[in-house]
Amino acid sequence: MSTVIEQPVEARLVAAAPRMPSIPATLRYDRCDPFAVRMTFPAPATLEGVEVCWTFARELLAAGLLEPEGQGDVRVRPYGYDRIVLEFHAPEGTAVVHVRAGEIRRFLEATGELVPVGLEHLQLDLDHHLAELMRDA
Repeated sequence: MSTVIEQPVEARLVAAAPRMPSIPATLRYDRCDPFAVRMTFPAPATLEGVEVCWTFARELLAAGLLEPEGQGDVRVRPYGYDRIVLEFHAPEGTAVVHVRAGEIRRFLEATGELVPVGLEHLQLDLDHHLAELMRDA
Protein backbone atom coordinates (compact mmCIF):
# COMPACT_ATOMS: atom_id res chain seq x y z
CA MET A 1 0.00 0.00 0.00
CA SER A 2 1.28 3.45 -0.93
CA THR A 3 2.17 5.80 1.89
CA VAL A 4 1.38 8.92 -0.17
CA ILE A 5 -1.88 10.22 -1.60
CA GLU A 6 -1.80 12.86 -4.32
CA GLN A 7 -4.95 14.27 -5.83
CA PRO A 8 -5.18 16.98 -8.46
CA VAL A 9 -7.85 19.62 -7.84
CA GLU A 10 -9.10 22.56 -9.85
CA ALA A 11 -8.67 25.77 -7.91
CA ARG A 12 -10.38 28.99 -8.96
CA LEU A 13 -8.11 31.89 -8.20
CA VAL A 14 -10.07 34.77 -6.66
CA ALA A 15 -7.42 37.26 -5.55
CA ALA A 16 -3.85 37.03 -6.73
CA ALA A 17 -1.74 37.79 -9.78
CA PRO A 18 -1.27 36.83 -12.47
CA ARG A 19 -5.02 36.61 -13.05
CA MET A 20 -6.05 33.12 -14.01
CA PRO A 21 -9.66 31.88 -13.88
CA SER A 22 -8.64 28.41 -12.71
CA ILE A 23 -5.41 26.64 -12.01
CA PRO A 24 -4.44 23.06 -11.42
CA ALA A 25 -3.29 22.41 -7.88
CA THR A 26 -2.30 19.23 -6.08
CA LEU A 27 -3.27 18.05 -2.63
CA ARG A 28 -0.73 15.69 -1.06
CA TYR A 29 -0.79 13.60 2.09
CA ASP A 30 2.11 11.47 3.33
CA ARG A 31 1.74 8.85 6.05
CA CYS A 32 5.21 9.84 7.29
CA ASP A 33 3.86 13.29 8.20
CA PRO A 34 0.40 12.21 9.33
CA PHE A 35 -0.94 15.51 10.66
CA ALA A 36 -0.10 17.56 7.57
CA VAL A 37 -1.55 18.21 4.13
CA ARG A 38 0.31 19.97 1.34
CA MET A 39 -1.27 22.01 -1.42
CA THR A 40 1.00 22.79 -4.35
CA PHE A 41 0.43 25.42 -7.02
CA PRO A 42 2.33 25.33 -10.33
CA ALA A 43 4.88 28.00 -11.26
CA PRO A 44 2.67 29.84 -13.83
CA ALA A 45 0.09 30.54 -11.10
CA THR A 46 2.48 32.30 -8.74
CA LEU A 47 3.92 35.80 -8.58
CA GLU A 48 7.48 34.48 -8.40
CA GLY A 49 7.09 32.06 -11.30
CA VAL A 50 8.12 29.10 -9.15
CA GLU A 51 6.09 26.23 -7.73
CA VAL A 52 4.62 27.10 -4.31
CA CYS A 53 3.70 24.54 -1.67
CA TRP A 54 1.67 25.31 1.45
CA THR A 55 1.66 22.90 4.38
CA PHE A 56 -1.15 22.94 6.91
CA ALA A 57 -3.07 20.62 9.23
CA ARG A 58 -5.35 17.94 7.82
CA GLU A 59 -7.66 18.79 10.72
CA LEU A 60 -7.87 22.42 9.51
CA LEU A 61 -8.95 21.29 6.04
CA ALA A 62 -11.61 18.97 7.45
CA ALA A 63 -12.97 21.52 9.93
CA GLY A 64 -13.07 24.21 7.24
CA LEU A 65 -15.60 22.18 5.28
CA LEU A 66 -18.14 22.91 8.03
CA GLU A 67 -17.28 26.37 9.37
CA PRO A 68 -14.58 29.05 9.11
CA GLU A 69 -11.29 27.79 10.56
CA GLY A 70 -7.75 29.08 10.89
CA GLN A 71 -6.14 32.17 12.32
CA GLY A 72 -2.69 31.99 10.78
CA ASP A 73 -1.27 31.82 7.28
CA VAL A 74 -3.90 29.36 6.04
CA ARG A 75 -7.64 29.82 6.57
CA VAL A 76 -10.44 27.60 5.29
CA ARG A 77 -14.20 28.18 5.15
CA PRO A 78 -17.25 26.85 3.35
CA TYR A 79 -18.62 28.92 0.48
CA GLY A 80 -21.99 28.36 -1.13
CA TYR A 81 -23.38 24.96 -1.89
CA ASP A 82 -20.30 22.97 -2.88
CA ARG A 83 -17.21 25.13 -2.56
CA ILE A 84 -14.67 25.91 0.06
CA VAL A 85 -12.41 28.92 0.21
CA LEU A 86 -8.75 28.59 1.10
CA GLU A 87 -6.87 31.77 1.97
CA PHE A 88 -3.08 31.74 1.89
CA HIS A 89 -1.50 34.72 3.68
CA ALA A 90 2.14 35.63 3.04
CA PRO A 91 4.19 38.82 3.41
CA GLU A 92 3.89 39.31 -0.36
CA GLY A 93 0.11 39.23 -0.25
CA THR A 94 -2.90 36.96 0.01
CA ALA A 95 -4.11 34.35 -2.43
CA VAL A 96 -7.73 33.24 -2.24
CA VAL A 97 -8.87 30.12 -4.06
CA HIS A 98 -12.17 28.26 -4.35
CA VAL A 99 -12.12 24.47 -4.57
CA ARG A 100 -15.06 22.12 -4.94
CA ALA A 101 -15.95 20.71 -1.53
CA GLY A 102 -16.52 17.29 -3.11
CA GLU A 103 -12.87 17.15 -4.21
CA ILE A 104 -11.75 18.01 -0.69
CA ARG A 105 -14.08 15.41 0.86
CA ARG A 106 -12.81 12.72 -1.53
CA PHE A 107 -9.22 13.60 -0.65
CA LEU A 108 -9.93 13.54 3.10
CA GLU A 109 -11.70 10.18 2.80
CA ALA A 110 -8.63 8.73 1.09
CA THR A 111 -6.31 10.12 3.77
CA GLY A 112 -8.61 8.71 6.46
CA GLU A 113 -8.36 5.26 4.90
CA LEU A 114 -4.56 5.53 4.89
CA VAL A 115 -4.31 6.99 8.41
CA PRO A 116 -7.55 7.17 10.42
CA VAL A 117 -8.21 10.48 12.17
CA GLY A 118 -7.16 10.18 15.80
CA LEU A 119 -4.52 7.53 15.06
CA GLU A 120 -1.93 9.80 13.44
CA HIS A 121 0.40 9.46 16.42
CA LEU A 122 0.86 5.76 15.63
CA GLN A 123 2.63 6.71 12.40
CA LEU A 124 5.32 8.78 14.11
CA ASP A 125 8.75 7.29 14.69
CA LEU A 126 9.69 9.46 17.65
CA ASP A 127 12.86 7.49 18.43
CA HIS A 128 14.17 8.07 14.91
CA HIS A 129 13.36 11.80 15.00
CA LEU A 130 14.95 12.20 18.42
CA ALA A 131 18.08 10.38 17.23
CA GLU A 132 18.26 12.74 14.23
CA LEU A 133 18.05 15.77 16.51
CA MET A 134 20.66 14.42 18.92
CA ARG A 135 23.05 13.39 16.14
CA ASP A 136 23.91 17.02 15.41
CA ALA A 137 24.10 18.04 19.08
